[in-house]
Amino acid sequence: MLTEDAVKNALKAVKYPGYSRDIVSFGLVQQISIQRGELQVMMNLTSPNPEVARQIKAESEAALRGLPGVEKVLVEIQTPGGGAGGGPNPWAQQHRVPGIKRVVAVASGKGGVGKSTVSVNLACGLRHLGAKVGLLDCDIYGPTIPLMMGIHERPTLSAEDKMVPPANFGVKLMSMGFLLDGDQPVIWRGPLIMKTIQQFIHSVDWGELDFLLVDLPPGTGDAQLSLCQTVPLDGGVIVTTPQEASLGVVRKGIAMFQKVNVPIIGIIENMSYFTLPNGERLEIFGHGGGRGEAVRQGIPFLGEVPLYMEIREGGDRGLPVVVSDPQAAPAQSFITICEKLREQLA
Repeated sequence: MLTEDAVKNALKAVKYPGYSRDIVSFGLVQQISIQRGELQVMMNLTSPNPEVARQIKAESEAALRGLPGVEKVLVEIQTPGGGAGGGPNPWAQQHRVPGIKRVVAVASGKGGVGKSTVSVNLACGLRHLGAKVGLLDCDIYGPTIPLMMGIHERPTLSAEDKMVPPANFGVKLMSMGFLLDGDQPVIWRGPLIMKTIQQFIHSVDWGELDFLLVDLPPGTGDAQLSLCQTVPLDGGVIVTTPQEASLGVVRKGIAMFQKVNVPIIGIIENMSYFTLPNGERLEIFGHGGGRGEAVRQGIPFLGEVPLYMEIREGGDRGLPVVVSDPQAAPAQSFITICEKLREQLA
């Protein structure tokens, strides 16, 4: 007898266009119906590109026709432009930015896991590998990217009245921190957050980029939803520390991406361990929690970043360790992750 598990196993042969991962692991398959030899599969797709939907539909139907007992196959794909019926489509304003090939969000369920430190070094690491990179700081209330990247210039305006992002170390940057004076606080409600993020995406002259990394604030609030409704995300990277207190909240971040159909590229375990001068390894926050959670969730584990004094010092003085000493062990931990990230994004 044909089962849902058999259907999903067959669909695992279908890769998401441009990725090495299958559509099942990306969470596209939402509903499976099997009745008297007729098989119906419903999928949700965040990309508004009709060619992506067409390719997935054709390859899925071809994969399912070979199943025993299947007489008729119907694959329906719901896209952002199609809406869900019965009300306004929350994805109606979502569209790609010309010139930007991949948009990747770096997220965490909670604060204090070093997400911005990871974002900065991933951006510089991808640049070190030869990619054209932009880094967008979506933490409107507590922007730290200007400090960590060692730049505090205000954006200029282009001839088309778009903001020209400042750049440092070959990475184009945009942050609320560039628009504030000193320690001026941002005291805004949700609608202003959404409008600002829309402007940072579509009213900035990003030029040609291979990757736009988006450093999200902790949690699953206005900034995360606003970003997902503004631009199709090619994937999300989850940053965690090893201990269960962090992993418990990370699961909420994973669930958030799944609910808005954003593919999860993988998990990074930060602050993985500390090596004492005598060579002894001290696991201050435990160890292996990130890898274990990746296995439980069925998503890739991108790597671990140990506790290095050089990483913290580089962030404080605005010179990321990947830039200051790319061949040293602290930088190599990030560059290795960048290589896996680039591989996942094909």
